[in-house]
Amino acid sequence: MLPYTTIGEAEAALNRSLTFAETLWFNYSANKSDYFLYCHNIVFLFVIFSLIPIPLVVAELLRAANVERYKIQPKVRLSFAEIMDCYKTVMKMFFFVVGPLQLVSYPSVQLIGIRTGLPLPSGWEILIQLAVYFVVEDYTNYWVHRFLHCKWGYENIHKVHHEYTAPIGFAAPYAHWAEILILGIPSFLGPALVPGHMITFWCWIATRQIEAIETHSGYDFPWSPTKYIPFYGGAEYHDYHHYVGGQSQSNFASVFTYCDYIYGTDKGFRYQKKVLAKLKEESSSNGQQNGIKFD
Repeated sequence: MLPYTTIGEAEAALNRSLTFAETLWFNYSANKSDYFLYCHNIVFLFVIFSLIPIPLVVAELLRAANVERYKIQPKVRLSFAEIMDCYKTVMKMFFFVVGPLQLVSYPSVQLIGIRTGLPLPSGWEILIQLAVYFVVEDYTNYWVHRFLHCKWGYENIHKVHHEYTAPIGFAAPYAHWAEILILGIPSFLGPALVPGHMITFWCWIATRQIEAIETHSGYDFPWSPTKYIPFYGGAEYHDYHHYVGGQSQSNFASVFTYCDYIYGTDKGFRYQKKVLAKLKEESSSNGQQNGIKFD
């Protein structure tokens, strides 16, 4: 809750006029508790989990030719009923684990000092903090993920997530309840090290979940803006991890690829890409010799 009752008081405290965004924030948050604002995460997560994968579901079901060509594992198909079963399971976990966890974790947000007041962070401040959060989460998630692929971790926890060898968007948060709790630690570590504004925290929760849905989409779209992010893995990179399955010791990274490269856990993926590129080259060469045109 803001310590000001009017915009005039806020402007006097800041010794300047409020920006348009700050005025909107004041009008919305002035009389709301910090706990209520924090609980917006529950709504954001529900909307993201429910709506963002829908275009991918439509693409999966319609099998339109102009989209079908980008499916990473085209031979694997899920029916509408199977997709809905995945969504129902995810929502069950959301209402019984994720939601309650959000409700009781507010003291930790207070402890690290995430603020809700004025001034609001600048756009550059938000972007820089989000970049730090992604790097911190990616590095710590890499090691947690490797642990989950040891015999005990996989058999008792992580194999649930690998039920989908060809992942879909709805399967991004499909996991054992213990995995959801464990992977919450890397996600929270960045904001704990570099605490910011509640708006930045909202952006972090939203963008991280959208990124997870994108990497589990099952489609590698060449026009995706994430193609321009340095060292970003993307759907093709993580899809290989699911394709190999429980024995996978490759592509553990959640976002970027540098940890797998540094620690040598991307060799299988790089070898496969090399073999596929060679086969494609040989196929193209043979086609040209036989007068066949390849697009």
